[in-house]
Amino acid sequence: MSGWSAGGFTNPVIAGMFPDPSVCRVGDDYYLACSSFEYFPGVPIFHSRDLVHWAQIGNVLDRPGQLAIPPGTPSSGGVYAPTLRHHDGRFWLITTNCSPGGGNLVVTTEDPAGPWSEPVRLAGLDGIDPDIAWDEQGNCWCTVAGITQARIDPASGEVLSPQRRVWSGTPGAQAPEAPHLYRIGEYWYLMIAEGGTERGHAVLIARGPAPDGPFEPCPANPILTHRGSHQPIQNTGHADLVEGPDGSWWLMFLGVRPGGGTPGWHVLGRETFLAPVTWVDGWPVVGAVELTMAAPGWAPQPVAQPPARDDFDGARLHPRWVSVRSRPDSAWSLTDPPGWLTLHAVGGSLDDPDVTFVGRRQQDQACRVRVLVDAAAGRGGLAVRLDEAHHYDIEVGDGEVRAIARIGPLRPTVATMAAPDGPVCLRVDIVAPAPDWSPLKEPDRLRLGVEGADGGFTVLAELDGRYLSTEVAGGFTGRVIGMYAAAGTVRFDWFDYASSPW
Repeated sequence: MSGWSAGGFTNPVIAGMFPDPSVCRVGDDYYLACSSFEYFPGVPIFHSRDLVHWAQIGNVLDRPGQLAIPPGTPSSGGVYAPTLRHHDGRFWLITTNCSPGGGNLVVTTEDPAGPWSEPVRLAGLDGIDPDIAWDEQGNCWCTVAGITQARIDPASGEVLSPQRRVWSGTPGAQAPEAPHLYRIGEYWYLMIAEGGTERGHAVLIARGPAPDGPFEPCPANPILTHRGSHQPIQNTGHADLVEGPDGSWWLMFLGVRPGGGTPGWHVLGRETFLAPVTWVDGWPVVGAVELTMAAPGWAPQPVAQPPARDDFDGARLHPRWVSVRSRPDSAWSLTDPPGWLTLHAVGGSLDDPDVTFVGRRQQDQACRVRVLVDAAAGRGGLAVRLDEAHHYDIEVGDGEVRAIARIGPLRPTVATMAAPDGPVCLRVDIVAPAPDWSPLKEPDRLRLGVEGADGGFTVLAELDGRYLSTEVAGGFTGRVIGMYAAAGTVRFDWFDYASSPW
């Protein structure tokens, strides 16, 4: 995770698949929400006092009544980009559920850690990436990808005016999206992304006299893009402005860290980055975006991170744990027996959209993950998942340990070994490649196997990481590493995630 020392901090400030950041400031506190796609619970929310150190405090959509993602929802469907704002003493969040029967919805709370309200649906308002902003008269404006806009009543969901286009960025550019509307000084500013969320991604801004325009584009657009560059951070876009503790301005935005040869493969998903902003002639100018950045001009406020090892001794799961599409109460338990995470199989493998799975985002380019699993009454194990058609699994059951590689239409069992007696420690090491470069260089390698009582590692398979990348699989997500049950009942005593152990 990010931190700062010796005058600098590291980007990303929130590592792993936490894209489409939206941030708001309330007094000395900052809150940030991200997309969650097909994972439940939805919309992770973070807290910070310094814009660099962030702690996840919950998930906005954490009840089945708030978020339905049916099994027919494809991977990279589900919940898209939210906007988080504070208005009139309450937090407001608007987002889009791109599942069948979904649509744009609004939830509110007085405490961003939750609970959040039941959703209010915005019937008749089309478009993803919704933004909300209030003017001085109390009107609420909703702007969506396109870039179109309407007045709404966020309390009732009623759309109060026709939806009209207000700006589209660069003429002919693809995917004008991610709008955010601000009143700063004498102008209303409308910031958007365009170019698609791949290598052509960019941030643009315009300003006007009113929330509905007319908008004048910044003459220096795009104000942020890394397209066509050799920068180690790529796909920069989908940004939100925020004022720092000292009155300076900052930009939170998504980017990726591709690795390996060409075209470069990013495996962690789109992550959240931070860059300084200055104002010149009434326009924001974004500073250089690097992996190591100059520290802000205020004191750091570090936050406690959850332990790397989860012994499942608590009354509930930490909010970092996610499941695929749903987590029915009948499929899992922390009390059967106490101190173990018990999973009951629904789908038969990670290939199935309703698999029983509990995982966390991979947040480091090199890491080691271990679980102690008892599969005496079933079959399951540890998986590195991108989607149903792209995952690597180390699985135990029926007296055997198996390494499985699902790559598109292929699903070979790569290697097997006899399972040791009793609970088994399954392990995955994700290893960064050697520094030498070639056009076909992989972004990383994954070693799947069994750890013995003495700590020795029996590697069953060593697999190329590019096949668990967005550039191969497609979509908008990154890797999630977790535990699953494929048959019967499988119990996990602990899960341990260690970053860069080598």
